[in-house]
Formats: sequence, C-alpha cells, structure tokens
Amino acid sequence: GETWNPFKLQYQLRNVRERIAKALVEKGILTTEKQNFLLFDMTTHPVSNATEKQRLVKKLQESMLERWVNDPHRMDRRTLALLVLAHSSDVLENVLASLADDKYDVAMNRTKDLLDMDPEVEAAKAKGTEMIWAVLAAFNKS
Repeated sequence: GETWNPFKLQYQLRNVRERIAKALVEKGILTTEKQNFLLFDMTTHPVSNATEKQRLVKKLQESMLERWVNDPHRMDRRTLALLVLAHSSDVLENVLASLADDKYDVAMNRTKDLLDMDPEVEAAKAKGTEMIWAVLAAFNKS
C-alpha cells in the first residue's frame, strides 16, 4: 500500500540514515564509535576507508564536468541518483569545493539547472528514472 508510494517518501525515511550507516559499517567503509557530547553519548560513524570516499567525490566531479551530457535522460541512472542524494543530503557543495573556481562555477551551474527541473515532468519523459525524480520531488517539498 502506502509503503511504495513515492509521494509519502518523507514518512519512509525515518531510519534510513541508520540503515545506510549500518550497511556501510558492514562493508568496511565506516566504523562505529561512541562519542561523549557533554550530557549524552552518541553513536557516530567516521569514515574508515577514505579511498572509497575519494572515488565517489571524483565520480561526481567528473560527471558534472568531463562527462556532462546536458540531458538527465542520457545520464547514467546511478550517477543521477548520486547527484540527487548528494544534493538532498547537503554534501554536494563540499564535493565540489576542491575544484578550481571556474570549474566549481560550471559544476554548480549545471547542478542547479539539473535540480531546478520539474521532477514530475522529467519522470514522465523516460522509464527507469521515475523513483529518482520522486525522491527529488519529496526532498524539494520538505
């Protein structure tokens, strides 16, 4: 029923962060540590495999610069999903921060153009990316 409704996505995302962190710990990319923040202890997940993080950063940077296709329907679906999730997680700017100023501006403008598209219209255009656009729509509304 409602569990697969992409328009109810914000209700489904409650424990996603914890589930993703657990999966990344199992793959050896993150570790689990307890940190004391004055009054309470909190579980944190620092990166233990920096090479995997660098690989993803490089992939995103290249997709916005050297491999830019200017049409989201010709873009690799995993790359499109990674861009949408990086934007929704507020880490996209950090990913592009290491670029030179001119490349940073180009990448940010391309990203802005991509993310400003109407998700409902784009989802209707091509099969296979409906869920990616539904995720973007859900995050844009919240």
